[in-house]
Amino acid sequence: MRKIFGMVAVFATAFLQKNFAQDISKQFTLSPLLSSYYSIKDALAGSNANHAAAKANEFVKAAGDVDMNSMTPTEHQAFMPLKEKLVSGAKLISETKDLTRQREHFKTFSDNFYLLAKAVKLSSDPIYQQYCPMKKAHWLSSEAVIKNPYFGKQMLTCGKVTA
Repeated sequence: MRKIFGMVAVFATAFLQKNFAQDISKQFTLSPLLSSYYSIKDALAGSNANHAAAKANEFVKAAGDVDMNSMTPTEHQAFMPLKEKLVSGAKLISETKDLTRQREHFKTFSDNFYLLAKAVKLSSDPIYQQYCPMKKAHWLSSEAVIKNPYFGKQMLTCGKVTA
């Protein structure tokens, strides 16, 4: 009897873990876009134009790979009006190796990504909105520490957390 009870407990635990993992992955369908956004931001903060262009190109691919069937209605409603703007912004960043131009395009790209982040939950981790007073521009970060993508190495810690 103990063996049967033990086996039932093991199977029930495995089943619940699998369903929980599926629920979590469905909950954050758009999280690969957030990770990709952070990579672009980090490359710009590091003043690396080539890396920023490559990461922006990866964002374009990730946006194209989003499984529309696995989205919740809320995610779909939020993502679809922004998808073209986000892809266009990432393409503009990927098509130039001029850091100044990439940072100009990143401003609009970040504004559009912020709209997505406000509309749907992209991660179980906090997302910080940060602000550069010199550029009058926002960006998103996974940490409260300021790493300014608009000035990079010149003024890496310039800015503040706004939300």
